[in-house]
Amino acid sequence: MRILVVEDEDSIASFVVKGLSAEGHAVERAATAQEAIALGVTYEFDLILLDLILPDGNGLDVLKTIRAERPDVPVIVVSALGDVDDKVDLLDAGADDYLVKPFAFAELAARVRAAGRQGVASGRILTVGDITLDTKTRIVTRGESVEADLPSREFALLEYLMRHPGQVLTRQQLLDSVWGIDFDAGSNVVDVYVSYLRRKLDRIGEPSAIETVRGAGYRVRA
Repeated sequence: MRILVVEDEDSIASFVVKGLSAEGHAVERAATAQEAIALGVTYEFDLILLDLILPDGNGLDVLKTIRAERPDVPVIVVSALGDVDDKVDLLDAGADDYLVKPFAFAELAARVRAAGRQGVASGRILTVGDITLDTKTRIVTRGESVEADLPSREFALLEYLMRHPGQVLTRQQLLDSVWGIDFDAGSNVVDVYVSYLRRKLDRIGEPSAIETVRGAGYRVRA
């Protein structure tokens, strides 16, 4: 899944992003209410993890704004505010679940999986050019002649590229979003996994499914 983590505390954000990335999710982080709204409204996410107390605003306002534009995206509120009234207010405002800090990552991961099982039909199938990716089954097809079942990391990489059609994504962006912000920046893991995807998707005599932009990064043509 593609997940937006809205959290202003760097240590907590790093912990959550790293853990979810290790499970194969494509994760982006917003540290402020303004960033959360900009990302949450502009891009399609399969799930949003939302902190309530942000340096420039209230998570409740973020929730209402995103819910107005993206009514189907599941939102799990993650907050130190654990009173029953707080939970009721957030659930009434459109939150799908509520997790109180501090929490064990195993519990967070379980709630993320539960949200994923609910599925959001509008975001399940991604299509860019002649490439189609089913985000539930992880089956990728290209035209009528190629079909592959992708393992977690290949799936997360291709999904991230396809959710940014035509956009050149640097190796560092891909490392941060697919492998996590603490991954070794000098690693060639992005290139290795792009080659894995090309072996499964490319056809002799036709342009590669994933284009290399020399000196910049990779993209899937829109």
